Amino acid sequence: MDIKKSEEVLAEIHRNCEYAKQSISDILPETDDGAIKEELLRQHEEYERIGGRAALLARERGIELKNPNPIKKMMMWGGIKMNAMKDDSSAHIAEMMVQGTVMGVTALRTTLGEMADEGADAAVKDLAQELLHLEEDFEKIWKQMIS
Repeated sequence: MDIKKSEEVLAEIHRNCEYAKQSISDILPETDDGAIKEELLRQHEEYERIGGRAALLARERGIELKNPNPIKKMMMWGGIKMNAMKDDSSAHIAEMMVQGTVMGVTALRTTLGEMADEGADAAVKDLAQELLHLEEDFEKIWKQMIS
């Protein structure tokens, strides 16, 4: 994988983890459900772990990862707060998390689909696939919490 493609994939991993961590931080105060809070904190730790690995890989390759747009983060915060104000039930919080994970899964699948197999940076590709599988697992967990 050329450096440009590695940079794009690592940027997607970083962005995905940052938005997920921000969303979790925004949603946490909106729920009193212990099981939901526990799952949110566990997932936050996983995004932190993957994001840290992406930062390390980027540093090793001389790639600078940029933080997500603060205006978009503010809009996400507002959307989450408004959504939770309308309905702060555990099922609704889980639905909101499903929506977020679906966006992450879609972005990662697109990124992985654009990667060429020949010459691919195995460590970067493996990390993207690990995050994809993690997101898919999170989606299943949230869907179970809705019912």
